[in-house]
Amino acid sequence: MPLGQVESAVRLNSLETLAFQNSETALHAVAAGPKDGAVVVLLHGFPEFWYGWHKQIAPLAAAGFRVIVPDQRGYNLSSKPAGIASYALSELVSDVIAIADQLGQQKIFLVGHDWGAAVAWSAALLHPQRVAKLVVLNVPHPSVMRKFMMTRLRQALRSWYIFFFQLPWLPEALFSAFHFRVGARSLLRSSRPGTFSTEDLAQYRAAWSQPGAVTGMIHWYRALFRYPTKFPERTVRVPTRILWGERDAFLLSEMAHESLRYCTDAELYTFANAGHWLQHEESARVSEHLIEFFRN
Repeated sequence: MPLGQVESAVRLNSLETLAFQNSETALHAVAAGPKDGAVVVLLHGFPEFWYGWHKQIAPLAAAGFRVIVPDQRGYNLSSKPAGIASYALSELVSDVIAIADQLGQQKIFLVGHDWGAAVAWSAALLHPQRVAKLVVLNVPHPSVMRKFMMTRLRQALRSWYIFFFQLPWLPEALFSAFHFRVGARSLLRSSRPGTFSTEDLAQYRAAWSQPGAVTGMIHWYRALFRYPTKFPERTVRVPTRILWGERDAFLLSEMAHESLRYCTDAELYTFANAGHWLQHEESARVSEHLIEFFRN
């Protein structure tokens, strides 16, 4: 079955629902694929939730992988711990390791987009023995992001919202106003026309409406500045594939190329006509990349 048909064959209400636990944090996830298949964990970014990968779940499952797609902490149906420190990168990575542990997996295939890519990079740096292969979409290696934020005005200007999110209560109020108009518009205006449907936006609004979700989501940005993570080394030694939409409205494409310098075994594939929301805009090609990389 062609990937496009496999994509359309997924039925959201037919997915398995799983629950994981990391200390006091409960993590909701959806799953698909054979239970004895190699495990692929897909990590969403801001302001998405597990649904951000809904076009990749069926192709991966049909290819024989066991696909696990969590709502990361602070999002949708997962716990929303109190306190900004609960959203430090080390805590976010510990959720991924807890999922692998509870699945009985020494190593997993790990995929991340946006903030999920930052978590995936960090997992490969902090726990390289737990990641078989790594795929990141449209977020650079942490050292590259830090360097460009400090030395490239163009990137700092594109990341203005990170600084705005440091304010108390106001970001939540603006994001939530008029039935999450800002959140919906940010998705529509930074993507190719037709990328996000009315149904997609309804899914996102329902997730954003969960009690405490908007604050939990924004706490990720607050923790980034207040609780920086120290990595034992800067080099990623896990086989890595970087997928990058070159029309990203938020992140300079130069950072994708620079990230290769921080990996011992990495390759970069760029998409000239796609932007930040790569797995939505080029869903079939992204699925093909994941299947091919994890099979070989």
